[in-house]
Amino acid sequence: MRILVTGGAGLVGSHCAEFFVLDNPKNKVIVLDNLMRSQIFGYDKASVEYNWNYLKKFKNIERIKGDVRNDRDVAKAIGRGVDVLIHTAGQPGVPSSVRMPKEDFSINAYGTLNVLEAARKKSKDTVVIYTSTNKIYGENVDKIPLKELDKRYIYDDVKGVSEEMSTDLTGHTPYGVSKLIGDLYTQEYSYIYKMRTAVFRMSCTYGTRQFGLEEQGWVAWFIIATLFNRPITIYGNGKQVRDMLYVDDLVEAFHSFINSNLERGLFNIGGGPHNTISLLEFLDELERLTGKRPKVNFADWRPSDQKVYISDTTKLEKTLNWKAKTTVSEGIKKLLDWVKSNESYFSR
Repeated sequence: MRILVTGGAGLVGSHCAEFFVLDNPKNKVIVLDNLMRSQIFGYDKASVEYNWNYLKKFKNIERIKGDVRNDRDVAKAIGRGVDVLIHTAGQPGVPSSVRMPKEDFSINAYGTLNVLEAARKKSKDTVVIYTSTNKIYGENVDKIPLKELDKRYIYDDVKGVSEEMSTDLTGHTPYGVSKLIGDLYTQEYSYIYKMRTAVFRMSCTYGTRQFGLEEQGWVAWFIIATLFNRPITIYGNGKQVRDMLYVDDLVEAFHSFINSNLERGLFNIGGGPHNTISLLEFLDELERLTGKRPKVNFADWRPSDQKVYISDTTKLEKTLNWKAKTTVSEGIKKLLDWVKSNESYFSR
């Protein structure tokens, strides 16, 4: 197979690229990335360039530096056609979308449409995977009744958020809106152009080679800050809960859809009810593993920040026979060990 991964230097993209070249030595993976992550977040050091260089060691991976908004770059990446297109490229930050809504729209909404249209024109039989987000549900999630415990909130008699939750009549932040546009376009290209597409609405995805910053990638950021004695700001009271999905399990779900007979798919994906953690509990776990606890400052809640988000993965489990395999404690330990092994990269 020929597989194109947009945003291939990011967390999800780089793990997709690695998975498919190792899965079958006959696979050819093309990685397209503009390496803009640090620039988007005003970070003065390299970040995803690490993954870009990491992928260089695989002879079956072709790296193309380019932008999903640029017709020539996308056409070059698709070439004579690809069997699978995994679209992970995006502007992933909520605060940055509020600061620069036009750039956020350009990358997430227009960039997705541009990729879909290029695939339709040059490679219509391509299986397209779109990495969406729980933020498309916006503040509707906060209508689920909660109970407040000592260190976390929990849903009151609700398993999790299913695909039936409305995306309408609520606040989302510009990020949630731009990702929803890409989500809907990916679905529409299946219905109107008969392309085979799948949308995965992701919760908190984390794993090795994640370059967390305060604005995005909080799991890795908390680990980096703890290990290197940097202060952490928690927006809210720290009792907010996410279901955490280790990146390898996410890629397995993509693989299952690609090998299925489904014409199209729409799935909420996360660690589910058995893999949840609050921010306060996460700090406790880090203290247990490292013996350290960072200085924590508390600030006001951020716009549309869901107090609890837990994916109901029932549809995904039944349809694709998929289940999250990596527990939260196992995943945190893996990421912690990886950050430690790259101390020189994060301490400078």
